[in-house]
Amino acid sequence: MATATAPVTQTPVSVVPAAQINCLTVPKCKITLEKCAGGMKMICKCDDEVTCNMIQALCAQSAGCLCSVCCVQNGSCVCCCNMTMCKCTCEMTADGCCITCTSGDAECCKMIQACCDQCCALMACGCTCCICLNGMPVCCC
Repeated sequence: MATATAPVTQTPVSVVPAAQINCLTVPKCKITLEKCAGGMKMICKCDDEVTCNMIQALCAQSAGCLCSVCCVQNGSCVCCCNMTMCKCTCEMTADGCCITCTSGDAECCKMIQACCDQCCALMACGCTCCICLNGMPVCCC
């Protein structure tokens, strides 16, 4: 009994470019990243009331969602830290907001603080920082 097999063909694979963050449509503010007990804080400070209200509204509607911090250079993402290993809370301040990402696990705390160190180093080298909640950019510097 003879069996026939179909010839094997390769389907071309297309390369999809990494997502790019358009910081032109995101509220601009001063972003400070700092380590804290159990993790890190991302502080967004605005110069004007309109920007402050916009950032606070974006944070309020995305409360409890996945938080990520991305460093961008020339429109391309250089580094993106997804805070999947911790709990992030957003607290409104007089001039913006403070997003605190913490974990009770010592190893997760190390990861969070390593992300803080990495992003601080990239910002010092000229990268733009963008904080996203649930994949939506909330503020950029």
